[in-house]
Amino acid sequence: MMIDRRLFLAGAVATPALARSARQTGLSNPLVRQRADAQIFRHTDGWYYMTGSVPEYDRLVLRRAKTLAGLATAQERVLWRHQASGPLSGFIWAPELHLIDNRWIMYFAAGPSGGGEDVFRIRTYAVACDGADPMAGGWSELGQFQTPWDSFNLDSTSFVHRGQRYFCWAQREPGIETNSNLYLAPMATPLTLAAKPARLTVPELAWEVQGFKVAEAPALLARNGRLFITYSASATDARYCMGMLTARDDADIMDPKSWMKSPTPVFQTSEANRIYGPGHNSFTVDERGRDMLVYHARDYKEIKGDPLFDPNRHTRVQPFGYKADGVPDFGVPRANGRV
Repeated sequence: MMIDRRLFLAGAVATPALARSARQTGLSNPLVRQRADAQIFRHTDGWYYMTGSVPEYDRLVLRRAKTLAGLATAQERVLWRHQASGPLSGFIWAPELHLIDNRWIMYFAAGPSGGGEDVFRIRTYAVACDGADPMAGGWSELGQFQTPWDSFNLDSTSFVHRGQRYFCWAQREPGIETNSNLYLAPMATPLTLAAKPARLTVPELAWEVQGFKVAEAPALLARNGRLFITYSASATDARYCMGMLTARDDADIMDPKSWMKSPTPVFQTSEANRIYGPGHNSFTVDERGRDMLVYHARDYKEIKGDPLFDPNRHTRVQPFGYKADGVPDFGVPRANGRV
């Protein structure tokens, strides 16, 4: 019945009643400007929480609101700022907030300052909250996440499947000539793995290697008896796009053979709607329970200089449905304006 309900909702979005309801939510894109790598989720306390990368790459931020639309104007709290020197003094990227063993933990990627190639010595770290309210508690450094190799890694996410908590992330593996691949492993502690990781995918298809050979920014969606891991590929300009891995819910998800890769992007630039480089997504639900895709994108194509230093990757949201076989259908990035 879950598949039928979701298919019904997805197919019914265009009806007048639902269209009016969508307008009444007040959702408009961009939802939040200059917040890349956005993570939004609706917690059991009824609040929507949002974090993301800031253009200065110098701090961790968090906001919350009772509605998705409310995130646009919600007060943002700075949880932590990069250090004056050392391995956490440079770029701060791609934060994600998770409640693990009743403790709020935010994972993020960081590198040292000082210029040159050393600033891209990016590793994954975590900070933890000392209270039950992440907007009010104190935050302090928990430590570096222990990955198998001392190499470039970032874009960590975590999820629980069949009672086991997993960690999924992007990393450059020695001996493989890519910028990053996707890995999955069960967790032992918030900073350590319980088993050797599985390499889920390597960027190899034409749309995954435009500019850079990238598979990054994994996000999990569990629906319709399957697990879907979306990820982002290629350079962070208009070529940036999303792919997807699919596994059965009852499969051995630590076996890379359990995962099927989409042969084509599942979400990419829309020239018609003037939305460019959509990616680094997360998932949430709106107040009506509809599945919502959260992602960042620009609303112009031409970029001066390094795309990473163009500040206008804005947080965007839009509902999505499912195909007849239960696989997500993200459609195309919607134009600016009401969702």
